[in-house]
Amino acid sequence: MSKQSSKYVCQLCGYVSPRWTGKCPNCSEWNTFVEEAPIPLKLVRKSGGIASKLNAVPLNEIDSVSDVRFVTGLAEFDRVLGGGIVTGSVILLGGDPGIGKSTLMMQVALHLKDKVVLYITGEESPKQVKLRAERLGTATNNFQLLAETNLETITDVIERALPDLVIIDSIQTLFNPNLESAPGSVGQVRESTGMLTRIAKAKNIPIILIGHVTKEGAIAGPRVIEHMVDAVLQFEGEKHYAYRILRGIKNRFGSTNEIGIFEMHDTGLREVLNPSEIFLSERSYGSSGAAIVASLEGTRPILIEVQALVTTSNYGMPQRTSTGFDLRRLQMLLAVLDKRVGINTGTHDVFVNIAGGIRIDEPAADLGIATAIVSSLRDIPVDSQTVAIGEIGLGGEIRTIAHCDKRVQEAAKLGFKTIVVPKTNAKKMKSTKEITIIGVESIQEAIKHLVE
Repeated sequence: MSKQSSKYVCQLCGYVSPRWTGKCPNCSEWNTFVEEAPIPLKLVRKSGGIASKLNAVPLNEIDSVSDVRFVTGLAEFDRVLGGGIVTGSVILLGGDPGIGKSTLMMQVALHLKDKVVLYITGEESPKQVKLRAERLGTATNNFQLLAETNLETITDVIERALPDLVIIDSIQTLFNPNLESAPGSVGQVRESTGMLTRIAKAKNIPIILIGHVTKEGAIAGPRVIEHMVDAVLQFEGEKHYAYRILRGIKNRFGSTNEIGIFEMHDTGLREVLNPSEIFLSERSYGSSGAAIVASLEGTRPILIEVQALVTTSNYGMPQRTSTGFDLRRLQMLLAVLDKRVGINTGTHDVFVNIAGGIRIDEPAADLGIATAIVSSLRDIPVDSQTVAIGEIGLGGEIRTIAHCDKRVQEAAKLGFKTIVVPKTNAKKMKSTKEITIIGVESIQEAIKHLVE
């Protein structure tokens, strides 16, 4: 029998090479190959014709049972999952180090006082976990703790205890003793996720896996684990700000258009039920370069202040700096203002900031960004009771946006008097006593209403 040689596996994409190489030919990353010993081959006896007796089942004969969920008590967490945790599901939670993943999961476990929660930690000692639990709340006898990284031991404990929920912190620390590779490698993470997924489906126990992320922000390990789990959640936010956003990347039992917003305190994470008031609580009145936009995060409208600072450049190459907004889209907006409106910023430095540390990705914020830039350049304040939303095209037109009615309702609820929207959206809506709706077709028309 020929001797099985070792293989080298890329720790980012899972590419397998027979020999070590500096650069991965699949993902083009450097120094990502790690040697993994082969799994010993075992002879498997045939199943004796059991597989041949299996038959397909007609779809109309399958019982349609609705998903069985249970709420955790954290409304923002349940919102992202589509109404609660589905029994038998596997959830992968990723986020930057120190962002609050373990804190969030600890609070979920402490809120489930009537459920048996098994918290498995591979990174901290039981004393460290208890200190965090005492800081966040009072633990009950239903909260069980296991400090272990051996996958076989963990699966044995789960099958004997049969808890209502399992939380594993983190999946990169687990190892299967049958594999000779180190914990956190592609093979170990893939095998650990697969075995835990099989247990979750067989025993109908929901399992939450906490995962590390790479320097690019992606969840560490092979991409195949994101396909194996039922839901992928991303916990994000700036370390210098107190706000954290829980975003659904994948969800087989709900929508991926929902987000949950939390605020970090000494006593843990607090839910932000009305984020618009939080983000607008410190805005400045009567100063130029500020505008209010109604961004849509999932199905939730959020009013956010966008700030712009336009100053004369002291260098040959003017600066373009953006925080919380796509820099390439900012450059496009500056080109549209130059070509369609005649506002030239070629000799000026332009700085754009989204207040509160939040990030805006949708095009509906274009009009607010452009308004703030013109306001700062001309040093003319925008009316503090006005909201501007709309996507700007390359021709200077204001294009239709989605869910405009929800944005208008949110602005009216917070006391704003006027909202500028695309004209196509304004035709379907009417002004009320609370708020006046102004429809615009072009960026020139919008600037006349907002800045001049």
